[in-house]
Amino acid sequence: MLTFLFPAGIFLLIAALYILVPPFFGPPSVPTRRERIRKALQLAKLKPNETLYDLGAGDGRVLVIAAKEFEAQSVGVEIGPVQCAVSWLNAIWNGAKSKVKIEARNFYHTDISQADVIFAYLTSDQAVRLQEKIKRELKSGARVVTISFNFPDWEPVYLDRENLIFLYEK
Repeated sequence: MLTFLFPAGIFLLIAALYILVPPFFGPPSVPTRRERIRKALQLAKLKPNETLYDLGAGDGRVLVIAAKEFEAQSVGVEIGPVQCAVSWLNAIWNGAKSKVKIEARNFYHTDISQADVIFAYLTSDQAVRLQEKIKRELKSGARVVTISFNFPDWEPVYLDRENLIFLYEK
């Protein structure tokens, strides 16, 4: 009986961390379609060897696509410990480990000044705070691509209405 309870307890702990930690700091982890990610990165004109930061990296699919298909250096910032592990495993599984870095932290406490492209799939509630951080830290010429939310004080350079992708430049 104990041999069954131990793995079940570990599984429940991991599931609880996966579900409960990210919403404590913001929205829950909600993945987006790979085609939508590709479209967003194409709109941002992500180039080889540029650095992409995915704020709220979730399962790491943005990082892997940026690394493998666009040959970019990818930095995922994720507060959830299980999501960080999943992102790391995803990068290894897809052969992108050398181009992917995972930071287990709140992205509001991360230095984004080295980013050429910021990718964010968040909520409108986080837009104002993130907008101020980007304005303070992001280098001139960097691009910000958001999915499903816009920044209230900025005009996008491009808006894909069909996929609800917003592109900004600093």
